[in-house]
Amino acid sequence: MPNSGETLTKMLQDEHAMNISESYKNGTFTDAQTACRDSLPHLEETPDEGIEPTESLWTSFADGSVRLRIDKSCPQTPITVHQMFKESLEKYGSLNALASKKNGKWEKITFSEYYCLSRKAAKSFLKLGLERFHSVGILGFNSPEWFISAVGAVFAGGIVTGIYTTNSPEACHYIAHDSKTNIMVVENQKQLDKIMQIWNHLSHLKAVVLYKDSIPVRHPNLYTMEEFLELGDDVSDTTLDDIINSQKPNQCCVLIYTSGTTGKPKGAMLSHDNITWTSAHCSKAGDMQPAEVQQESIVSYLPLSHIAAQIYDLWTGIKWGEQVYFAEPDALKGSLINTLKEVQPTSHMGVPRVWEKIMEKLKDASAQSGFMKKKMLSWAMSLSLERNLNCSRSDLKQFWMRLADYLVLAKIRSALGFSSCQKHFSGAAPLNTETLYFFLGLNITLYEAYGMSETTGPHCLSGPYIYRQHSCGKPVPGCKVKLVDEDTEGNGEICFWGRTVFMGYLNMEDKTKEAFDEDGWLHSGDLGKLDKDGFLYVTGRIKDLIITAGGENVPPIPIEDAVKKELPIVSNAMVIGDKKKFLSMLLTLKSVLDPDTSDPTDILTEQARDFCQRTGSKATKVSEIVATKDQAIYQAIQEGINKVNKNATNRVHCIQKWIVLPRDFSISGGELGPTMKLKRLTVLEKYSNEVNSFYEE
Repeated sequence: MPNSGETLTKMLQDEHAMNISESYKNGTFTDAQTACRDSLPHLEETPDEGIEPTESLWTSFADGSVRLRIDKSCPQTPITVHQMFKESLEKYGSLNALASKKNGKWEKITFSEYYCLSRKAAKSFLKLGLERFHSVGILGFNSPEWFISAVGAVFAGGIVTGIYTTNSPEACHYIAHDSKTNIMVVENQKQLDKIMQIWNHLSHLKAVVLYKDSIPVRHPNLYTMEEFLELGDDVSDTTLDDIINSQKPNQCCVLIYTSGTTGKPKGAMLSHDNITWTSAHCSKAGDMQPAEVQQESIVSYLPLSHIAAQIYDLWTGIKWGEQVYFAEPDALKGSLINTLKEVQPTSHMGVPRVWEKIMEKLKDASAQSGFMKKKMLSWAMSLSLERNLNCSRSDLKQFWMRLADYLVLAKIRSALGFSSCQKHFSGAAPLNTETLYFFLGLNITLYEAYGMSETTGPHCLSGPYIYRQHSCGKPVPGCKVKLVDEDTEGNGEICFWGRTVFMGYLNMEDKTKEAFDEDGWLHSGDLGKLDKDGFLYVTGRIKDLIITAGGENVPPIPIEDAVKKELPIVSNAMVIGDKKKFLSMLLTLKSVLDPDTSDPTDILTEQARDFCQRTGSKATKVSEIVATKDQAIYQAIQEGINKVNKNATNRVHCIQKWIVLPRDFSISGGELGPTMKLKRLTVLEKYSNEVNSFYEE
């Protein structure tokens, strides 16, 4: 690479003088990087001259534009994704941007090479016939190819649309059809098979690119990644630059499809400004550092089709010059810890279920350890929890805390890969108290973020300087939150305003109108409270709120969390009672996950077996407990529920009946969404017989 003293101008050469694609073989960028050096095309850009003030705050058309929510609190000049990348390129060009493992070794791509490859992808998309404001669908696990395809799609004037790898062919068809996908980029044969089943029914789909496996059977307009990158060699820089220069910050560049837990998935349209403003300012609120201060390193493993991972991994990575390491596809089946230990990230984000799984693994390991190790861990964690909850300034207590951290806790953090991790974030769903306190016991503070696909991810954020337990922090500077229809306890619907707020739902004008009020505030459908200092607490979801036959409002999550805390054998608890005379509950037990499929098995976890032993049961499998209605276990569960009922707000909030299901909830079972959120309507439908049995006279 040129040394840091060389100017960007000297680095910029005619792109036609090289052929990156020629060097891109066997799924590796190594030789392509060499070809990229000293070869970046020059492109003059001027900041956007402004947005027409007559435009609406929302649209439901892919080629629509919106009026940006710019005011005194967020006056920053809006820019496009390309402008953001160019700014970062000038500062971070020689730094490593992306790292992926090939044959046991980390292969790295610099920001200069990343930009160069993204332009190559953009030209090839144009050659394949990508139309303006039509989509490039990406169906695969996180990888450099995912990032380069996404950025290339935006450069080429298209819209990047991530698709969950767990989606069925029918679900893929719905998204590809709705978004007018012109090109589909898929990871492997498994994902390719889905697209081959539906290709004939997708009139807009012109080509498919396969980026991991080789092509077993040739098919017209089906390309490997190396073939794909060669296609755009005769597309001129001028052609691409004209498209890039025509892009406006208030136009759509990303589509995020909601999980569809309450009907058809909705395509949330995000503008260039949504992406670039959120990347800059929400990450800053979370204390993410620019590479000039400290190059952040993160591990990418959560689905990029979800806004939380996409904004955190991809777009913020470009903005601040972060180094992104890609985990293995089986990350959530157990390999994530190995990657974390190897990478030692400076920042890490997980959804609550990921943090819960780490907690459960540690508890299982502790249950199998010797007496002294258990005692030492218990002593160290109790000291850490007390200090973090009470912020004690006692010199003696601080000494013991430092000793406990040195002797015990630091070693556990190291074993988790968190020795260098300064910030641990949790998003996409609320954290329960048990998980929060467990990690405080390890001297790890989990900073909660709160937002939606419709707010480009985080709208409210906790961080090292903005933190209060059980709160998801404060609105990011420049963003606003208000509560409407507050009850006597201060709970109201959370509404959003700011430059994070999306453009609208693609092809769904009615749904878009429903999302906004007449003043342009976005209604979340979530319930929350604000304290006197402006910290937000999410207390439930309006659609999840149970209204009993007697008209009483019951938020289910606090009851469910209380049951799980009281009964460590319980994995999932779901309250039933909408339009019913009393509350009942479905319970599942903690079981070992199949290492290949991540599906729950019949075998109880170490923690669950430990619970059984304490109650006097010899059960080691879920089926043994359910088939015989194991007296010791069922009695212990009833006693736990009695304790929860004793602390209930009133009698209406008490659980009167419950049942243990034979299998834990899972994504494959349909009870959980891609980010492990509980799909309540699906559960009600799937277990309707069990639910009905509660209320039979």
